[in-house]
Amino acid sequence: MTEECIGVDVSKRWIDVHHPQTGPARLATEPKVLRSFARMARREGRLVVFEASGGVDAPLRAALEGAGASFARVNPARARDFARASGRLAKTDRVDAAMLAQMGDALRLQPDAPASPARRALQELMARRRQLVEMRKQERTRLTQVGPGELHRWIRRHVTMLGAQIALVEKRLAQAAAADTEAAAAMRRLRTAPGVGPVVAWALLAEMPELGKLDRRRIAALAGLAPVARDSGMRSPPRRIAGGRPVIRSLLYLAGLQASRRDPAFAAFRARLEAAGKRPKQAIIAVARKLLTVLNAMLRDAKDYATANP
Repeated sequence: MTEECIGVDVSKRWIDVHHPQTGPARLATEPKVLRSFARMARREGRLVVFEASGGVDAPLRAALEGAGASFARVNPARARDFARASGRLAKTDRVDAAMLAQMGDALRLQPDAPASPARRALQELMARRRQLVEMRKQERTRLTQVGPGELHRWIRRHVTMLGAQIALVEKRLAQAAAADTEAAAAMRRLRTAPGVGPVVAWALLAEMPELGKLDRRRIAALAGLAPVARDSGMRSPPRRIAGGRPVIRSLLYLAGLQASRRDPAFAAFRARLEAAGKRPKQAIIAVARKLLTVLNAMLRDAKDYATANP
């Protein structure tokens, strides 16, 4: 197989690069160095493959997008599965970079769509909102574990402060979405669907740029809402959802729950599933998947929500 991809293992201080012609190299994660690397990849027309590693890969991604270079940001679990399947048991930065290059070539990975400035802003703000919400949740739990007194007052003040910060982040999210014409139109359209509040709409805009561009099966798989078969011989256990994007899956589950309570069509859909023997959680997951299908069609066809027909 002809090697075309560049594999990159990302860490805070450097990146390990596997180039199909020049071999391994270690580069500092300095903006100037990353920009030079990105221009080289763009000039050679190569796909750069690296793992999604939280915020650590953000400087590399920004450099690649700025240079107009193609890249594929892969799920670390998927990359590890590929390494095991190809017999790579060792795990070092250099080995991982070579494995990622091989993965890009073997699977013919497609480049990610470049993020617009509005989407990048939404991603950063949504990540910060999740952090603040989790911190507030932890502090509220601690509040129930201490008795009246100074410590209780400190924690209560911290909870109040976190609530104010969450409100400020949400204000910035609304401003970021409104400042971009395309994002504002998509936001308004998504909000016409039952169960879709501002948080769900912001998350979809930030984390699912594929919405409206893929078929219903692929979009459900990306969200982690597609049932996965695990049949073997005579054994055929119930199919369960797996993989995908956990943040989107969790929010769509809550949106599906609200839609099944407020919208007649989704409520009837859930009732039919439960009458057929589905457990409530299974029925809500199916509603969430159906809601995602509707949202995908809405953005694809540039239409607001009309009563669904599950």
